[in-house]
Amino acid sequence: MAESKARLADFDPVWDRIRQEAHEIVEHEPILGGLVHSGILHHPSLERALAFRMSLKLASGEMSDQILREIVDEAYRSDESLGAAARADIVAVYERDPACHRFIQPVLFFKGFQGIQAYRVAHWLWGHGRKELAYFVQMRVSEMFGIDIHPAARIGQGIMIDHAHSIVIGETAVVGDNVSMLHSVTLGGTGKSDGVRHPTIEDGVLIGAGAKVLGNIRVGYCTRIAAGSVVLKDVPPCKTVAGVPARIVGEAGCAQPSVTMDQLLEGKS
Repeated sequence: MAESKARLADFDPVWDRIRQEAHEIVEHEPILGGLVHSGILHHPSLERALAFRMSLKLASGEMSDQILREIVDEAYRSDESLGAAARADIVAVYERDPACHRFIQPVLFFKGFQGIQAYRVAHWLWGHGRKELAYFVQMRVSEMFGIDIHPAARIGQGIMIDHAHSIVIGETAVVGDNVSMLHSVTLGGTGKSDGVRHPTIEDGVLIGAGAKVLGNIRVGYCTRIAAGSVVLKDVPPCKTVAGVPARIVGEAGCAQPSVTMDQLLEGKS
């Protein structure tokens, strides 16, 4: 049984592919050799590579990369779901973003992916009562990536955040699995009351650029929210909503809008 578990632990097709792509980059673009070796090839696992990358990005004069790396390593050691979510997010970005041609690209270059992984560490810290440190990570993610996700928000896996600039996700927001969103999306609150004041986004939802979803409302699974919409009321599953304020303009148009990424409204009634 122990040998079987060891073999399963060693089987990591996402990390294996990233390492293969890293060797290809070094061969074809030697000037990036230092970055690729230090960021990927020097590490025994995806988790260690992500901890290294994250610590470099989030370090500042207030907290060194060495301390941050120890914190992130601790999170990944303590919670295997963080690494599993990272792998699901990599695959999601590769499958849904036509600008992504390799698994390695989100790890090295895409701030949406990097920002969501840093949020996951902040969420882990929050759940372990280390709230001030979680706030520090949130602050640095906002400063470095232009993404502001409260560490108490609950976000699933298989998340694709394209371009990512000006994403805001509030404290009591819930985001399901396999959700895609583009830049300038806000999952915000209304008023200043305590309790649940942010939206719940169910699995498979596609949120277009600049859309605002506000208040304690629920967006049903596999729904499309058109770019620039302002959603203020519950949305049933498998619909397309558009406008200010948003209204239902048709069906979702496909089984999984967050995967197809089709944002055109032509032919919808």
